[in-house]
Amino acid sequence: MSLYAQWMESLKSTNHVVVSNHLETIIKLIPGSDRTGDLDPRVFATLTANHSSHDEPDTTFDLEVARASMGWPNRDQTTTDIKTEYLMIPSEDGDIPVRLYRPHHTEAIPAILFFHGGGFFGGTLETVENPCKLLAERANAIVLSVDCRLAPEHPFPAGLNDCYRAFEWVYANATELNVLRDQIAVAGDSAGGNLATACCLMEQERGEGRICYQALVYPVVNLGSIPTDDFKWALDAYDISHHHDLIRGVVLALADPDSLLNDLYLQGEVDVTHPLVSPLFADDVSGLPPTLIVTAEYDYLRLEGEAYARKLARTGVPTRLIQYRGMDHAFMDKLGDYPQADDCMNVIAKGLKELTK
Repeated sequence: MSLYAQWMESLKSTNHVVVSNHLETIIKLIPGSDRTGDLDPRVFATLTANHSSHDEPDTTFDLEVARASMGWPNRDQTTTDIKTEYLMIPSEDGDIPVRLYRPHHTEAIPAILFFHGGGFFGGTLETVENPCKLLAERANAIVLSVDCRLAPEHPFPAGLNDCYRAFEWVYANATELNVLRDQIAVAGDSAGGNLATACCLMEQERGEGRICYQALVYPVVNLGSIPTDDFKWALDAYDISHHHDLIRGVVLALADPDSLLNDLYLQGEVDVTHPLVSPLFADDVSGLPPTLIVTAEYDYLRLEGEAYARKLARTGVPTRLIQYRGMDHAFMDKLGDYPQADDCMNVIAKGLKELTK
């Protein structure tokens, strides 16, 4: 067995499960290490290899530089042939480019709409192509990756409307796509996780409830990090026993003290606590579908993701929370390097299969 395969097996077996107030929390330990309060050694190697102590911090924001810096050269981990189709979904606001990943099948199968991350202003279908292909294989589902419009050229709710329109199109064309109409799920990472759960809230508003499952990977659910009765961001909530300065920097990398994302995405037109912007502020989430929330231990967004999981569970939504110890934000992009990225696709697939078997 290869070392990578050993790490994968470790992620399946060495985890802690806690059930409290109807919320199942699974802590996935660092494979090949018994250290706590520290980065996964693979994350540490990546961060230190890409860090130069001679670089002066640049506090200016350049949109194109920020967009170009996103993503990671990840690798295809599939072992079967996954067919890729390039489609355009018709929309009154301009046709929406999508990539459809289809495993070999003859019978109708579930579908997952995947919305990529990138702070609502960046990210591409290329970054998530290999994760989406792997998810299609592991879930035996069609995965539709949506290239929604981005801010600031297209502020809220343009990108969200594209995502919801893509869902409506899949639902309406389920027969032609050979998709099970009652088994359509949504998923996304970071800002894409926000868009996924916002689509579920839109479904709830319309009284539809046609989305069967949502998988949110380190989602943005409180764009302004605004305290609530059950959430207050604090650095001391993170267990840091080693590499203190490095880990603090990793955690704080996504802090947004200047409200940059708010300015880019909302442009002063919508309050940051609008539930389709910050789902943690939704008055009623009881009609949302069964939910998986995945977090990274050393991610600024971890605490809000945990608060959202608690909120869903309190209202009776079947909710599973998984935390990957030692990981940082955007670890899903490191497919082929980090076994946790591979395992993340497994747990999303598992959640869907449990609902549809």
